[in-house]
Amino acid sequence: MSRIDQGYFCKTCGEYHAALPMSYGSPLPDYCLDIPEEERESRIEANDDLCNVDEEYFFIRGAIEIPVTGGDHPFIWNVWVSLSEANFDQTLEYWETEGREQQLSSMFGWLSTSIPCYPETLELKTMVHTRSVGMIPFIELEPTDHPLAMEQRNGMTLDRIQKIAEELCHNEK
Repeated sequence: MSRIDQGYFCKTCGEYHAALPMSYGSPLPDYCLDIPEEERESRIEANDDLCNVDEEYFFIRGAIEIPVTGGDHPFIWNVWVSLSEANFDQTLEYWETEGREQQLSSMFGWLSTSIPCYPETLELKTMVHTRSVGMIPFIELEPTDHPLAMEQRNGMTLDRIQKIAEELCHNEK
């Protein structure tokens, strides 16, 4: 049994949690949260993977995967990234196409999710790498000295993941 499956005692609440969460995500791009709630239905067209606002701002959901030191699977932040209208349209055109990952080039986007536990992440530069049908894109951060970009390159420990869990599990309530 790995340490991930063994669970942990939370330093924030003192309770035992059965497993260490290995992913977190956001239901919509942060930009959508700035739109008054009474306007969202008329201005936002979204599903679990794609979003457009006012037919002017376009977003795709993807995964920032971070290697885990000594782990078999990455830690994942499911995030939203902006796309140009042309790249969004091309993504829609190939959405159900088998082999799309070979047909679509990587696309530039701005990170559109503010990820807790880091200095501000909004508008970090990214590249969106399309994967096979049924898989959300891989989001590659520009290799800067931002802590999130550094973790994507260098990995993170289970202790770091536990600290994130301790901070986030109590903010969700």
